Amino acid sequence: MPTLDHGSVPASEQLFARAKAVTPGGVNSPVRAFNAVGGTPRFIREAHGAWLTDVDGNRYADLICSWGPMLLGHAHPEVQAAVQAAVARGTSYGTPTEPEVELAEEIVSRTPVEEVRFVSSGTEATMSAIRLARGFTGREVVIKFAGCYHGHVDALLASAGSGLATFAVPGTPGVPASSTELTVVLPYNDRAAVEAAFAEYGDRVACLITEAAPGNMGVVPPEEGFNGFLAEICRRHGALFISDEVMTGFRATREGAWGLDGKHEGWTPDLMTFGKVMGGGFPAAAFGGRAEIMQRLSPVGPVYQAGTLSGNPIATTAGLATLRLATDEVYTHIANAAETVKAAASQALTQAGVPHVVQNAGTMFSVFFTDAPATDFAGASTTDVAAYAAFFHAMLARGVYLPPSAFEAWFLSSAHDEEAVGTILAALPEAARAAAQASTAVAR
Repeated sequence: MPTLDHGSVPASEQLFARAKAVTPGGVNSPVRAFNAVGGTPRFIREAHGAWLTDVDGNRYADLICSWGPMLLGHAHPEVQAAVQAAVARGTSYGTPTEPEVELAEEIVSRTPVEEVRFVSSGTEATMSAIRLARGFTGREVVIKFAGCYHGHVDALLASAGSGLATFAVPGTPGVPASSTELTVVLPYNDRAAVEAAFAEYGDRVACLITEAAPGNMGVVPPEEGFNGFLAEICRRHGALFISDEVMTGFRATREGAWGLDGKHEGWTPDLMTFGKVMGGGFPAAAFGGRAEIMQRLSPVGPVYQAGTLSGNPIATTAGLATLRLATDEVYTHIANAAETVKAAASQALTQAGVPHVVQNAGTMFSVFFTDAPATDFAGASTTDVAAYAAFFHAMLARGVYLPPSAFEAWFLSSAHDEEAVGTILAALPEAARAAAQASTAVAR
């Protein structure tokens, strides 16, 4: 196997060249390639607490936390101990195990769902939830929102057509039109568009799926009462309301984004999807909901769904340990750290004269380089991507690893201590000035 030279060419560049020879784009998930910000992706060798260390030995305060899962920070000793003990007993059995029962009980205790089925990825969770909704209702049409990402399910990789409520066309090659012809795509936070869609397709709608608080176009929180409105209109028309909490589940709050509004407003989804935090850094996800709906799944019902590694004992052990350690104090710490970083970022950008808006859903947040709040995908799309790219690289050069895309959420963990937060704050002023220079250059 080739070894790293450790000469004049950085090790990350060497690895990227090797990766591109054997992997499309050199990465196994597109955003990692740095295409949105330019430059060479950093290949990470190890991570501990709030810090990443790349193969060249550079250390970074981490603001992606594996895109959300590392709520407790990297290599948490109690999670590691639980996983090591589980690995010592074997890594996969193809049978039911105790940790999956305990993790399901933990999820049910925190959320409105009554029963849970485990899968291995968020994409599997949303795909299975939609299949179940169609099987339960006997209908076929699915409503989603532009800018809400629900994994790479064919039926959900769609862009909006003309008008407020039209059937969608595929948003990527490889997805046949037949896969999206029963998907309706609407502008997010637009109640009139939702009303129009149900007026036209109501008795054909199997489900409406939405991110509980979108984080895949940057963080665009639902307007007050919007999710409750969606739950009610679905109930009125006999459709199921699917709340996708793959990103926000057990991250935005202890109960997920549902804890921000549904818990207080009294509405509940019919189905929910989970991932990221509930896997504790391992490939695990789930979907769950009312018992009468979940009981339509095989083996007790006719809707088929299966997976060789679903409920894997290592992943469920890691998820269970993470959720049990995720106390109210953990969320308070992360919320306080997030408020500190948000305020400092806004102050630095204001002083540099960079238009920006900071938006959050619970403890997750993002910075839009635009002068107006983003309430939907069209608004989020106005962010100055050139300014963000300059900001990103200036932060990276000063030891802070931000999401390599202007359209992603920022995440902190309970391991973000005074040193980590201090590193972030120290890097912000110069990064803001770099963003100002890039924005001015674009304007000229």
